[in-house]
Amino acid sequence: MPLPVVAIVGRPNVGKSSLLNALARRRIAIVDSVPGVTRDRLSAVVPVGEGYVELLDTGGFGIEDRDDLSEHVNEQIEQAMASADLVLFVVDARQGVQPLDRAVAERLRRQAKPVILVANKVDAPNAAVEVGELYGLGVGEPVCTSAIHRLGLSELLEAVEARLGPPAQEVEEPTMKLAIVGKRNVGKSTFINALAGAERVIVSEVPGTTRDSVDVRVEMDGQVLTVIDTAGLRRRSKLADGIEFYSQHRALRSIRRADVVLLMLDATVPVGRVEKRLARYLSELFKPTVIAVNKWDLAEGRANREDYAPYITRTLPELAYAPIVLTCATEGTGLAEAVGLAGELFTQARRRVGTGQLNAAVAEIVAHHCPKRGRTTRPGRIYFATQIAVAPPTVVLFVNDVSVFDAAYQRYLLNQLRDRLPFPEVPIRLLLRQRRRRD
Repeated sequence: MPLPVVAIVGRPNVGKSSLLNALARRRIAIVDSVPGVTRDRLSAVVPVGEGYVELLDTGGFGIEDRDDLSEHVNEQIEQAMASADLVLFVVDARQGVQPLDRAVAERLRRQAKPVILVANKVDAPNAAVEVGELYGLGVGEPVCTSAIHRLGLSELLEAVEARLGPPAQEVEEPTMKLAIVGKRNVGKSTFINALAGAERVIVSEVPGTTRDSVDVRVEMDGQVLTVIDTAGLRRRSKLADGIEFYSQHRALRSIRRADVVLLMLDATVPVGRVEKRLARYLSELFKPTVIAVNKWDLAEGRANREDYAPYITRTLPELAYAPIVLTCATEGTGLAEAVGLAGELFTQARRRVGTGQLNAAVAEIVAHHCPKRGRTTRPGRIYFATQIAVAPPTVVLFVNDVSVFDAAYQRYLLNQLRDRLPFPEVPIRLLLRQRRRRD
């Protein structure tokens, strides 16, 4: 049974994003006093009674976007309303009825959708006086809330359940969360729209179009996965305002919660500092990564396919083991291959090898190249190896002298382990524990 869809609509700065965050009990949407921060449709699965609904946040009706994206924002609102089983019409109770509120109410009446009027920001002494005006909107009795102070939320959820009936009892969990990251205008949103087969997120030539991290559920080959569109990253010294700061913060948080990351590069420009910083960050988090070289159709005349992979390896040595795929999001080429590779990495990162197989591989590696002598007269020795975790695969080596196993030798061990174990394209966490032989 599909989840009922509940769309949150209203004019700018009435607290729609705050309401989404409050009902979802986590910070999904960026909240700022600047009007028009939300552009794309943001979604979250929210418990209602004994079931669940999908809650959609939208941009503000009638907003004059500073980047001339108002038309795109309105299209996202219309799509959210068209797909909704119920609409939460949010107004600011402190300001009373505004002309834009009347325009939204009129549009909702034409949609003929079930509507719950939400009088938000009812945390001021005179709010009760202003609430009486809201009956004039002609969309029913308002439910009073304060998203910031979490007041009236239980009453609102009860009203949602009463209007929808018993919601879906189960939520189909995605098999994999795939975050798409990269610098601005590299084609992340176009990639996601091509996967979803719809204009799920706004695509524009304007840098910084995507602000929030947008979760998009996609079904491929009978499996459900969550693809996360993120804001384009840039150097910290070039961040223009607080909105860009929070956009980057959300993007980095999306990396942390993703199972696999798709690092998207622009084939028409050299790899820059942003991509190098991202590669280091992914390596530090031990995130399985697919490197997608997008806009390959524009670079084929200048870039050689055979030379590009070594160039990436030299430029991003931290991700030398990561698979590389050439894509063109506008034409839809390479997308299925990229997602397929991500699925393979998802599986690799969760594999576990037996202790016998692991120790045989370690013995073979050490026999080929022993570690140098340490502070003692004896050479370094590995007594025992065991895998203690997956995602990422985590291997513990019990050794006689930790100082012998320097960074260079550890890199050698990791590369050799990838060649011999069933996770050749994912990061491996290596831990060293010093033990005496008699222990």
